[in-house]
Amino acid sequence: MHQALEQKQPDGINVPSERTIYRDMEEIGISHRPKRKPNGITRADKEARKSDDLIKRNFTSDKPLEKCVTDMTQVKCLDGKLYVSAIFDCFDSAVLGLAMDTNMKATLCEKTLENTYKSHPGIRGCIIHSDRGTQYTSGIVKKSVVI
Repeated sequence: MHQALEQKQPDGINVPSERTIYRDMEEIGISHRPKRKPNGITRADKEARKSDDLIKRNFTSDKPLEKCVTDMTQVKCLDGKLYVSAIFDCFDSAVLGLAMDTNMKATLCEKTLENTYKSHPGIRGCIIHSDRGTQYTSGIVKKSVVI
């Protein structure tokens, strides 16, 4: 809600802090409380060689295809789980490529990289930042076309 108000930029209205909005929404009964604390689905590979953090928490970019971020998420469906992996451009948060599968193996990340390269060949040389999970640090992804 706070982000929506910030984006609207209402004239002459001072947007209160995020916590104030949350408290007001709680009072009138329109807040959402998650049922559980979300846990990440990828696990860090402790054996993998640690690469340098080239982004250093600066997830913005002045031009497209300079810095990108990637991650995967799990979607619960009636007939099982679906895993979605996507690559986002830090310039405008556009989805450059994605892939879906019923498992979260390294081939899902490889397919995401391939799909991104097919639609945006200019991504070669781009910094792609991930959470260093085992899928992203596996040998199959390192040998991928984009890297």
